[in-house]
Amino acid sequence: MADYEYLKVERDGKLTIITINRPEVYNALHPLAHWEFDTVFNEFAADPEQWIAILTGAGDKAFSAGNDLKFQAEHGYGMKRPESGFAGITHRFDLDKPVIAAVNGFAMGGGFETALACDLIIAAENAIFALPEPRVGLAALGGGLHRLPRMIPRKLAMGMILTGKRVSAAEGQNLGFVNEVVPQGEALAGAKRWAAQILECSPLSIRASKQAVYRGLDAPTLEEAIRTVWPAVQTMRDSEDFVEGPKAFSEKRPPNWKGR
Repeated sequence: MADYEYLKVERDGKLTIITINRPEVYNALHPLAHWEFDTVFNEFAADPEQWIAILTGAGDKAFSAGNDLKFQAEHGYGMKRPESGFAGITHRFDLDKPVIAAVNGFAMGGGFETALACDLIIAAENAIFALPEPRVGLAALGGGLHRLPRMIPRKLAMGMILTGKRVSAAEGQNLGFVNEVVPQGEALAGAKRWAAQILECSPLSIRASKQAVYRGLDAPTLEEAIRTVWPAVQTMRDSEDFVEGPKAFSEKRPPNWKGR
């Protein structure tokens, strides 16, 4: 267990669990917390023994209420955020390891943008999602204005963006940005269950798949996306795991993934 001032970080085997630890302000984030997140995600990305991360919030009331507006009002805009963006992840485009958001309670503004920057969202029944920035004279520039319309139908995304309306976990699943809704208090357990399923797969195959999906979506054509050999795909093909997988299958035994 590694403790930070605004986060808690726990490593459980190949899994890193990051908890926003500001429940007294509904896990709202300020620049100091963003810099801690930047450090944590840098370490996670560089650690060959850590394959998956789960991001959640302390307590049962909020995943994250987003930007700490009270802190901002008291200190102004002078404090710089890291280049990796809100929660050290919204502007981080080179992380090929999967990240799962375990959402309990409010995921508002930057909190929702943080969840959208993760690869999967597991939401408790009491989860609430919204991009309410226009209601306080701001805009969801931490990725929400761009990620949400890429994940759900554009008109439905615009409905959320232009009104700042709150969306329940069930509606989020119907819209398509929530993977699973679980009972209140079980978001982290649900995320761990998804992580366990991912850990059954080759970590290099997972990273190759994630990289190919995200980069392929930005390719000019489907043909180019398919024909391009993305760097993580080549790493997978050159790895020991690329041999181990078919060998384990033929020998009818569980594979022993090395991650190299």
